[in-house]
Amino acid sequence: MHPLLFQLGPIPVHTYGFLVAIGFLSSVFTIRRLAAKANLPVERILDLTFWCFLVGFAGARLLFVLTRWETFLADPLAIFKIWEGGLVFFGGIMTALPFGIWYLKKYQLPVWKVMDTTLPGLTIAHMFGRFGCLSAGCCYGKPTGTDFGIRLNSDLVDPAFRGILLHPTQLYEAVSLLILFATLIWLFPRKKFDGQVALTYFLAYPVIRSIIEIYRGDLIRGFVIPDVLSTSQFISLLVFIGAAVAMKVRLDQVQKVPVGKARK
Repeated sequence: MHPLLFQLGPIPVHTYGFLVAIGFLSSVFTIRRLAAKANLPVERILDLTFWCFLVGFAGARLLFVLTRWETFLADPLAIFKIWEGGLVFFGGIMTALPFGIWYLKKYQLPVWKVMDTTLPGLTIAHMFGRFGCLSAGCCYGKPTGTDFGIRLNSDLVDPAFRGILLHPTQLYEAVSLLILFATLIWLFPRKKFDGQVALTYFLAYPVIRSIIEIYRGDLIRGFVIPDVLSTSQFISLLVFIGAAVAMKVRLDQVQKVPVGKARK
């Protein structure tokens, strides 16, 4: 845990904000290269990336604020202190995805093909974001009960968990996302149809998130079934089912298309 990266004169540079910025730049670099390889209008795709980042960032922050409504009600200005951490990833997905689809329809861009180019970028940005979570002390794990773990003393950590060894769930997810990113990059030039990369992400990430949720200790994230099914696990289940159905539909469509036209 290292919330303050360095002090630039009177200006504090927070680690969380710095890593989010690095994640965004890494995402833009990745998406630019993939869009060029896919023969898509690069500048238009980068515009989409920028707006989705803003919309998704706002949605992720809004959902976090809603989970801690009483805290922010007492200090409304704290809503804007994003450098201290506090984003809920699925909140970003739930706002950025419909906006992105609207944008693609408006400019008549191929939805599945564009999603294949943007999801790897989202994955690498998310990985840096999880390192940011570790620096801020949010999204922490349960006590390990062993000599393994990390100690966090952030105000975002439940007082009962401060200073004791916890599962480094932020690192668990960051490493998993790095592996998923590498998988999507490997799959991109080998995909059999447009949408395969995106749907692979939407099948894999819910599994990753659901497993990591087992080791999460921040109860503020909410539960659909107390101590059994967290809100993120419930959303993950819905996303996985939706992706599985979409994958089946796309595979059926590909099988009906003549050889050489499967990607269109």
